[in-house]
Amino acid sequence: MLESPFAFMRGAAVVMTADLATTPVIGLQTQLCGDAHLVNFGVFATPERKLVFDINDFDETYPGPWEWDLKRLATSAVLTGREKGFGNEVNRKLAMVVNRCYQEAIVNFSLAPFLDVWYYDVAVDEVLEAFKRSSRKDKKSAQKVVKKALYSTQEHTMGKFTEIVGGRRRIRNDPPLLVRLSERVPEEQEGWITELDAEKLFKEYIASLPEEKRQLMSHFRVSSGALRIIGIGSVGMRCLILLLEGPTKDDALILQLKEAGPSVLEPYVAKKDYTNQAQRVVVGQKLMQAASDIFLAGIEDQMTGIQYYWRQFKDMKGTFDLDSLDKAGLETYLKVCSLCLARAHARTGDAACVSGYIGKSDAFCEAITNFAMAYAEQTERDYQALKEAIKSGRIEAKKGL
Repeated sequence: MLESPFAFMRGAAVVMTADLATTPVIGLQTQLCGDAHLVNFGVFATPERKLVFDINDFDETYPGPWEWDLKRLATSAVLTGREKGFGNEVNRKLAMVVNRCYQEAIVNFSLAPFLDVWYYDVAVDEVLEAFKRSSRKDKKSAQKVVKKALYSTQEHTMGKFTEIVGGRRRIRNDPPLLVRLSERVPEEQEGWITELDAEKLFKEYIASLPEEKRQLMSHFRVSSGALRIIGIGSVGMRCLILLLEGPTKDDALILQLKEAGPSVLEPYVAKKDYTNQAQRVVVGQKLMQAASDIFLAGIEDQMTGIQYYWRQFKDMKGTFDLDSLDKAGLETYLKVCSLCLARAHARTGDAACVSGYIGKSDAFCEAITNFAMAYAEQTERDYQALKEAIKSGRIEAKKGL
């Protein structure tokens, strides 16, 4: 979070949510991402192996006021522009790009048959075409993202994260970011997951699946497991990857299980009855994404009560490097993100009412832009306050985790 104001924003969703809760809303609810900033969008493959662009982080998802997601996305656009050295005029334009694209998209979705909205996805070919029209330089950057996603198959992930020792495949040990469960010394293992615990969790995961997927996963067993440190906002949450092997030497895949805690939105919105926090994440993702991972599921550890959601690890995924995008390329990226957010809201809320409220003028877009500019300033003040608190010793900071 000390890297930049934008990095601070990424790790401080709880702070912005508390601030958003004091702002006026019109009372229309939709499923929220809860952390809709620019880095939480990207490329991934559908179960049919088609590459699409969509929201890809749902740790904070919860039903709530649709305006909150849009304000967070617009603010992240302004902060990105600031980091690139753009002036206020350009940064206002970036926020307006987010808001106008959302406005146009929500109108279109409100007029479309609902099944068309539900089935709609943003294909990568459309994204590449948009970059081709806007920026020759960033067209190449977008092509690299897609190429990387196509290359990042399960076989590639196996080669990068596993090794064969004594004829047995296992996850590589790469501390401190990746530590095999079998490598933890006894004094470190108290209260932590062992390999035996991982096998029990896998059995609980299989039991949670619908019958056809239970049939699939019953052919696999846990071969190796590792603790993995991830994310700016997720540091401190339990996250593991498990190597699963099937009946033949070519049957192998890696699944990730990540601890699910309460959403930062929960204290500020009407409560919804979820079985557990992992179920909340899974349901929210399936509602908001055009297509979701077939291995996605949530469980609660019967021994500890800790809740985890499961998904496939690094399979045909790609993210854009915002630092490499020029102004035209960044505007294109913002348009695609806004389109995906509007589609997700239209799937889970009343697009016609939202569209009617926004209207056709720029009044709404200007209002959200004014908020984004002001909140970007507030974020920079909060970021400086954090730096000063660390410098004075009031807050302890650690690097290299």
